[in-house]
Amino acid sequence: MSDHAGAGRGELVLRSARMGGRIVDITIEAGVVTAIGPELTASRDAEVVALDGRSVLPGLWDNHVHFDQWTLARKRLDLGSARSADEVVALVARRMRTDPPAQGAALVGAGFRDALWPDVPHRDLLDPVTGGTPVVLVSADLHCCWLNSAAARTYGWATHPTGVLRETDWHPIMEDTRKVPVTQLDVWAGEAAQAASARGVVGVVDFEAPFQLDAWAGRISRGCTALRVVSSVWPSHLDQAISRGLRTGDPIPGTAGLLTMGPLKVVSDGSLNTRTAYCQDPYPGLEATAHPCGVLLVAPEDLVPLLRKAAAAGIDAAVHAIGDKANTFALDAFAASGVRGRIEHAQLLSEPDVARFAELGVVASVQPEHAIDDRDVADRYWKGRTSRAFPYRSLRDAGAELVLGSDAPVAPLDPWVSIAAAVRRSADDRPSWHGEQEIPFDVALAASAGPDGPIRVGRRADMIVTEDVPAELDPLALRTLPVAGTMVGGRWTHRAGLGSP
Repeated sequence: MSDHAGAGRGELVLRSARMGGRIVDITIEAGVVTAIGPELTASRDAEVVALDGRSVLPGLWDNHVHFDQWTLARKRLDLGSARSADEVVALVARRMRTDPPAQGAALVGAGFRDALWPDVPHRDLLDPVTGGTPVVLVSADLHCCWLNSAAARTYGWATHPTGVLRETDWHPIMEDTRKVPVTQLDVWAGEAAQAASARGVVGVVDFEAPFQLDAWAGRISRGCTALRVVSSVWPSHLDQAISRGLRTGDPIPGTAGLLTMGPLKVVSDGSLNTRTAYCQDPYPGLEATAHPCGVLLVAPEDLVPLLRKAAAAGIDAAVHAIGDKANTFALDAFAASGVRGRIEHAQLLSEPDVARFAELGVVASVQPEHAIDDRDVADRYWKGRTSRAFPYRSLRDAGAELVLGSDAPVAPLDPWVSIAAAVRRSADDRPSWHGEQEIPFDVALAASAGPDGPIRVGRRADMIVTEDVPAELDPLALRTLPVAGTMVGGRWTHRAGLGSP
């Protein structure tokens, strides 16, 4: 890896950039903004790029991704369009006819959402079109999978009644389907990173399980330098991180500042689409099941010592909590431990808990596109409670810090999609869903701008150039906003229509 992978070299001057309603020049040296003002003087050797009034904004972060899962989903059979189990079977049958997997390999699909289907997934539906080829279909929320009989035998679930495995039962299968040769995964990850850069992404917080720090260090050393990465650790590998003396925020040597140690990731409950998010009230139709209110994956008495252990070693906490009862337990754990950190998702909150985020200094790490994707599911399974579902405006008004992300591959790794969903809670001609929870554009942008804040002298030159003025666009247009340039540390990682690099 070159020694300047994290920062541009020499002087770069951006001419006629639109910032905050005025036209200025921006000078960048050694990856840092050194001057902002009208008609700045450039040195003889400076690279000068004429922006001609294009907008310059802070580079955007996706604060919650599962990067390898996103990378692999881009290559897998896409099931996102299916509106029934029968439609999934048709997609699988077509793939088996036109592009079957190699002998002995499994067919892996991704993205099905079965919460509102008129029928139910079952291995018997897949078997007639797949024969002896193992088939693993991954739900959009990553909380369950659907196997055919061949795959069920392969993974030791031959006697399972349906072939649909939820939560921890399917985690070993998730790990197995991620096993791709490093050289191939590096290529695909580079493509995914470049695609993210083309949408204005300069950094991601990666929650891929169980501990991807060393994988990212290797990937960066081999030339995948389009993004900054904060890499989390899961409880199974916490002792390893502690023994290595890694602390949240530590830059990793040999990565030119592109890779830092992230927080401990704890998954406390399931998800809405899988009907396993842990709630105060039962899910309609599931009252007689073993888990009518969802699934609590980490008991409160185990969560507090886990957070304390991480904090004592300088590792922050990021707790996945979707259901209202799971969020209450997570906030209780932050209060009892005195630890500060983040709650990931915070999709359904009790009224008293909204204010506790700010009181405890807990960041609400939310994914606005989930409110778009899940509005109909929430109306059915959280009926009567949706006024406190995805409550972004309430959290903001209560003083909580918001950060936005995608949860890719659950939603696309595209911050403009997240911003658009936060600003207008509809992606089509339907009325905004609980429009009272929309947040202003400037708030959504700031929640996506990462740790460096507004562009100013002395700031890292992680910035983007857009053809339009985003604040002036209709929210639907934000979803496809053209990005003309992206830079990380003053180094162009994406450049389209701005002249030669």
